[in-house]
Parts: sequence; C-alpha cells; structure tokens
Amino acid sequence: MRAAFALTCLLAVVVGFVLGRAAWTDGDRTAENIARHRHTVTATTVSETTYRTGDQPSSRPVPVATASWRYPSQRLHTETVPVPAGTRNGDTVRVWVDANGRVATAPPSQADIVLHALGIGAGALSGIVLVGGCLVAVRLRIVDARSARSWESEWAGVEPLWSGRLRPEQGAGDD
Repeated sequence: MRAAFALTCLLAVVVGFVLGRAAWTDGDRTAENIARHRHTVTATTVSETTYRTGDQPSSRPVPVATASWRYPSQRLHTETVPVPAGTRNGDTVRVWVDANGRVATAPPSQADIVLHALGIGAGALSGIVLVGGCLVAVRLRIVDARSARSWESEWAGVEPLWSGRLRPEQGAGDD
C-alpha cells in the first residue's frame, strides 16, 4: 500500500505539473490574443468621482466617474469608468477599450496567469493525492476487517484448549 500511495503521489506531481504548464501556456496565449484587440486611451473625466458597489456583497466600493475619449477614428465615447480615488472633473485617466472604443477590462497580467496556472496544478495534485489516500485508507480498512475475521475464527479454535473452558458444543469429558 505504501508503494501504491508513493506511485499515486508521483503521478499527482507529474499531472499537476503538466496541467499547470498547459494552463500557463493557454493563459499566456489568451492574454496575447486579448491584448491584440484592446488598447489604452487617455480619457478626460466629465464628472466628479462617485462610488459604485462591487459585484459581490462583501466587495469594496469602486470609485467611478463619467469620462470621454476618442477612439477609433476620433469617434467620441462617453461612459462611466473606474478611476483612482480622488479623481476630479477634468482629470485624465487611462482607460482600456476594445476595437470599437467601448470600455473593456485589461488583459490578464503575467501574475494573474501564473496564479491561475499554480491553482490548476495545485488543485490537480491535491485532488489526486486525496483520492489516492482515500483509496489506500479504504483498502487498509478492508484488509483490517479480513484480518480481524480470520483472527476471530482461528482464536475460536485455539481459545478453549488454551484457556481450559468448554466450547458450547463440547460436553464434559470430551477432550
């Protein structure tokens, strides 16, 4: 069982590494593709900063302001965008936009890609080790149960002779 668990752990390391590497490569390729279609532009705020609630109840409020910019071909856009706290009317901010000039999220950073890949690899490694450990534990329980039943049957044959007590089917003078 130790050898089986050791092989499971080795398999988990290999699979975790391969999946993490694949997630890293895929994430890098996806980020490059997104970066080709998104651009930063300089926008000018046309309102004071307000705060918008986050996407989840426990998230912090996000400072936003209405801003305007020109992209593509000097086409004017005006939208509410996230800004640094304390941004005033007339300040300039950098905004990520898509090919049509609409507000978009920034491409994933290298740190985001690495963290995602590490999460995938560590999750695969942990899952395989956990399943392997559970299988070993179940197998050991089965072995222990068989051993206990075998010991009970052998002890039932030896115990009366060893202790001198009669078995239920034994009568006086039946040695």
